Amino acid sequence: MNSETMSDAQLFEAQFDELVTELTKRDYQDPVLADALGRLREVLIYNTPGGKRNRGLSVIGSLRELLPPSQLTQDTVQRALVVGWCIELLQAFFLVADDIMDGSVTRRGNPCWYKKREIGLDAINDSFLLEGAIYRLLRRHCRDQPYYVHLLELFNEVAFQTELGQALDLMTSPPGNIDLSRFTMERYKAIVKYKTSFYSFYLPVAAAMYMAGISCEQEHSNAKHILFEMGEFFQIQDDYLDCYGDPAVTGKIGTDIQDNKCSWLVVTAMGIMNAEQKAKLEEFYGRNDDASVEKVKELYQALQMPEVYQRYEEESYLRLQKLIADHAKNLPHSIFLNFAKKIYNRKK
Repeated sequence: MNSETMSDAQLFEAQFDELVTELTKRDYQDPVLADALGRLREVLIYNTPGGKRNRGLSVIGSLRELLPPSQLTQDTVQRALVVGWCIELLQAFFLVADDIMDGSVTRRGNPCWYKKREIGLDAINDSFLLEGAIYRLLRRHCRDQPYYVHLLELFNEVAFQTELGQALDLMTSPPGNIDLSRFTMERYKAIVKYKTSFYSFYLPVAAAMYMAGISCEQEHSNAKHILFEMGEFFQIQDDYLDCYGDPAVTGKIGTDIQDNKCSWLVVTAMGIMNAEQKAKLEEFYGRNDDASVEKVKELYQALQMPEVYQRYEEESYLRLQKLIADHAKNLPHSIFLNFAKKIYNRKK
């Protein structure tokens, strides 16, 4: 298929094998590294593809909205695809590590990387390899571009912000230490902002903005206002699907209840429960047995949490439209609306 007739999704897909070859066969020629580079190849192929790719594809999607077609040369498009894959690598880095911390079993319909018999806790170093690959690709493909330093600083800052969010999450829900008084909406929103919104929503749009020559702090601040609302809704939706999604569709078995997670469902439920229901929640939440999980789900049903969630989704979409009207005065509204179409009403 000719690259000129391929969709962005097809171009993005086609780029991956080339990047794997670049990282594992062209960067280092030293024969003593053959085993390590073979392992890097395995890590990349198992952990990087297979997701929804919304983050990675949003770089080229946003850049097409920001630049006229005459400026979208083949080289510009290819660099946007590479930066998109760098975001997917960042995601893979976080997920490999996150699955270990959470004791998760499946990811994207397959066993978590660390759960593979020959891997175990060696997966910690594998997550570092995924992160290191990001900066090798950025240097090779973007070093001579005026936005290179902006991208380096952006990836570094967003990675640190996400790690701070993960720290908040871990401290709020320590395993074996169940204390629902830690579960407040303020804490929940802080976790979501730092753990999800920066890297999943702001990062791809900000990268495209820098690549289009938009480095004005005010414009980036305007984009954040909109993208944080989307990021918050996306995580709330994720929490909802953890409990109510079909594992055959989502590709993972939800474990937020037994993992004592500070999720939107439990925080919202606590706000509308009576004293008797709250006592039951404290008795059963965070217990790793099927009967306890079922008791919590029965409480959620009694509180009509699916209906509460549906109302929240509608309100969030209205808020998003207002934020776009208020803050995207100098940015194409389509950047944000294209993102919104991918996440609202999703099933996985």
